[in-house]
Amino acid sequence: MIEATGLTKRYGAYRALDRVSFEVRRGEVVGFLGPNGAGKSTTMRILTCYLSATSGSVKVHGYDVFDEPLAVREKIGYLPQRAQMYGEMGVLEYLRFVADVRGIDVTSFNKRMRNIVEVCGLGTVLGKDIRQLSHGYRQRVGLGQALIHNPPILILDEPTSDLDPNEKAEVIEYIKEIGKDRTVILSTHNLAEVEEACARAIIISKGRVVADGAIDEVRARGGRVRYQVLVDEKAALRGTAPSSADVEAALAKIQGAISVKELPTDDRCHGFTLLGNKGSDLRGEIFKLCVDKGWVLLEMRRDIQKLEDVFKSLTKGDEVADRLRTAAPDEDEESEDEGLEDDESEDEESDASEDEESDDDADEKDSKKEDA
Repeated sequence: MIEATGLTKRYGAYRALDRVSFEVRRGEVVGFLGPNGAGKSTTMRILTCYLSATSGSVKVHGYDVFDEPLAVREKIGYLPQRAQMYGEMGVLEYLRFVADVRGIDVTSFNKRMRNIVEVCGLGTVLGKDIRQLSHGYRQRVGLGQALIHNPPILILDEPTSDLDPNEKAEVIEYIKEIGKDRTVILSTHNLAEVEEACARAIIISKGRVVADGAIDEVRARGGRVRYQVLVDEKAALRGTAPSSADVEAALAKIQGAISVKELPTDDRCHGFTLLGNKGSDLRGEIFKLCVDKGWVLLEMRRDIQKLEDVFKSLTKGDEVADRLRTAAPDEDEESEDEGLEDDESEDEESDASEDEESDDDADEKDSKKEDA
């Protein structure tokens, strides 16, 4: 549905995007994450034809955003971070206006409004002016205008910003409902929202993609993965039940296992913690091992880092580097400043000498007046 290849955006010497590439498939709800200034909104605006890229290509629903922008806009519903609306219009009047701009006839509009009112929770405010609405309800109206033409792709840029916790929860529920039959890109700072509403995350930092994959896969990138395994020590599917040493030795032989440590358990099972390599998923191998040995696997749990921890580890270094560059200017900049200081001191000296000359002239004039 969306394919970005080598997307680059420059503002003079500054690169807001640096060869960004990603794909979004039909029916996916994708979280687009990054710190402030990472390039999230720039990417959203290029996808929605509000900005042109310096280089690279983007296709939306098979249409090129540079060559066929009108076709792209027909397939996209867009809610910017702070959607600008006509406050003097009523909610129903505004949505009718948006439908007219998009060329939607009255019959189609009425059919779609029933669904929009239900999904976005607008039933109680249809008769009110937009300026009378809270920020949360304005976001609902903005979501409604993005859905009015029934687009297959929905792009939401910080849809829950400035909302209270209850309003955020409601908007996320609407997004989850909408995402059942649409492709959705959700740009946000709230990582809990991404974990709740999205199956996949793309993390961008300094204009580059630093992580892209399913939520569990992205979590696993942040460090080593820990598995907790419980095996029945009283019974087995074949042969005799395993001893603690048997289980430990077999788990240690799994490719990708770094260490195996026994856990304190009761007399019904053997418990072990297995540490795996960063980015690995050994659940399948552990399950196959138990099947091959004829052991009864009572429990297997994969413990990985929170998405917030991974986000910090992937983006914090860039922020620290920026602060260091700001705190310690380059030598060339310092020499330029010193040159400016020298120029200023020379200017001050010349100004002082001019003031002294003007004072001497004034004294001569005064003496001439006295002689006269």
